[in-house]
Amino acid sequence: MSKILILFASLTGNTEYMADIISDELIHLEHDVDLKAFDVDYIEVEEICEYDAVLVGTYTWDDGSLPYEVEDFYDDLEEANITDKIFAVFGSADSFYPVYGGAIDLIGDRAQDLGAKVLPERLKIELELNDEDIEKCRRFAVMVDEVLHLKV
Repeated sequence: MSKILILFASLTGNTEYMADIISDELIHLEHDVDLKAFDVDYIEVEEICEYDAVLVGTYTWDDGSLPYEVEDFYDDLEEANITDKIFAVFGSADSFYPVYGGAIDLIGDRAQDLGAKVLPERLKIELELNDEDIEKCRRFAVMVDEVLHLKV
């Protein structure tokens, strides 16, 4: 059983719903999951080193920017030693904007630049989830599980 942290920021509830589905599936796969919202649950960035994997879910603000509640985490990430830490990123996005899910890519790129092992799939869901999207979230969790088993 691996210890997994899921952090998320959600404006409309879509990314939170994704986080819940992913969390439920990982628990079903017998992992220990801590689910925390950026705007409610304070976390010191160094705490992420206590986890086997870190999943970050975020919506994208406007022109591809990070939401304000994720900015400190993004900046502070440099202070944590995340070399070889398994990271995955996900979130809801809106194709109306010129940059689709830009905040998701910003977090993923930042973690990768700092030496984390970022899963190649960056799960982006268009606004509200449908049945197919729910299944994508479950498969995303299974992919995290598979990577964790490879690490052992």
